[in-house]
Amino acid sequence: MAMPLIGVTTYLEPAAWGVWEMPAALLPAGYPRLVQAAGGLAALLPPDDPAQAESVVSRLDGLVIAGGADVEPVRYGAEPEERTGPPARDRDAWELALIRAALVSGTPLLGICRGMQLLNVALGGTLVQHLDGHIGGVGVFGAHTVKPVPGTRYAEIVPEESSVPTYHHQSVDRLADTLVASAHAEDGTVEAVELPGAGWALGVQWHPEAGDDMRVMSALVRAAG
Repeated sequence: MAMPLIGVTTYLEPAAWGVWEMPAALLPAGYPRLVQAAGGLAALLPPDDPAQAESVVSRLDGLVIAGGADVEPVRYGAEPEERTGPPARDRDAWELALIRAALVSGTPLLGICRGMQLLNVALGGTLVQHLDGHIGGVGVFGAHTVKPVPGTRYAEIVPEESSVPTYHHQSVDRLADTLVASAHAEDGTVEAVELPGAGWALGVQWHPEAGDDMRVMSALVRAAG
């Protein structure tokens, strides 16, 4: 049986390695390693023409929208606040197009951190532009407990409260009408969202690629198989 092909979106950033310094498509190695450990084949998807999203998604068995820069507030009808980071407009446009193509085609979709936020925005939700307490320090993952909502897909995957690696300063504000919240942090922050029904679309606010709990990624790979 062929292993499911899972596309994972990437950053596009200036980078340096060896004798080279130039723009690069980047992705922390934890993402493809987690896909591979869960039984999938990882294909990296750097920002591209949004018009190509449908064609790209048609070649995939599953899609992961990775973490990264803040979503530009104009995408959900807001002005940037003082602590909102610089926009990544190419990523926003590309990843929103990928999300919409995956939802139309029924391709299993997992949004991680920024990816969960983009899923909410793609479906008409909004974001809190800054909150405290969800990082361990600059460049250091924090950890906190998330509690699943009974009866949700996430609760089927991870039925108990669990500690997760976290690094974000934005979160869901108004939840899109078609999504349901499926986990919360102790402070009430929405930590997982999902699209109910026959399709498979889940977003988690934390970073499973930075931990050792494979259940979320394994569930995506099973759905893609």
